[in-house]
Amino acid sequence: MTEKQYSAKEAMIFSQRIAQLSKALWKSIEKDWQQWIKPYDLNINEHHILWIAYHLNGASISDVAKFGVMHVSTAFNFSKKLEERGLLKFSKKENDKRNTYIQLTPEGENILLQLMETYDPNAYSAFTGALPLRELYGKFPDIIEMMAIIRNIYGQDFMEIFERSFHNLESRFVEEDGKLKKSEEKEQELA
Repeated sequence: MTEKQYSAKEAMIFSQRIAQLSKALWKSIEKDWQQWIKPYDLNINEHHILWIAYHLNGASISDVAKFGVMHVSTAFNFSKKLEERGLLKFSKKENDKRNTYIQLTPEGENILLQLMETYDPNAYSAFTGALPLRELYGKFPDIIEMMAIIRNIYGQDFMEIFERSFHNLESRFVEEDGKLKKSEEKEQELA
């Protein structure tokens, strides 16, 4: 066993610093997120499930739970509510009867796309809080250290899905008049 390279005091300071900063940041993000999705009668878990279903295209409930950082029963129960609203459909695969899979319905995709179009960056405290850094450095913070911590906690596959969703945004959406819209041209290229 190797000798630890940190003191208990150093560990406590780091742990409490990240806990308190994360809580403060989450509180701000949660408030802004709820305001964004409120007109669509969604809660954060439901929106996150729609987001995951869109980017994973045929995700299992286990995948939704893992990548949504929620309990399997939470993923299932909120997915069920979305199914009842006609936004998701459930299925089983012939070769995998144990897992339940979800897929966005056209109505579910439509709501998700509408949400993306109504996104207003200036309504987000985390975004506006980062603007001075962008002005100073010419880019938004990379948050690479935070990503490394998350990778060490949740694993590489979590980070691959995380990155895939942002790659999908980058490659499948265009900005028109300050609004994000799905690029039909890009979708046809990918088909």
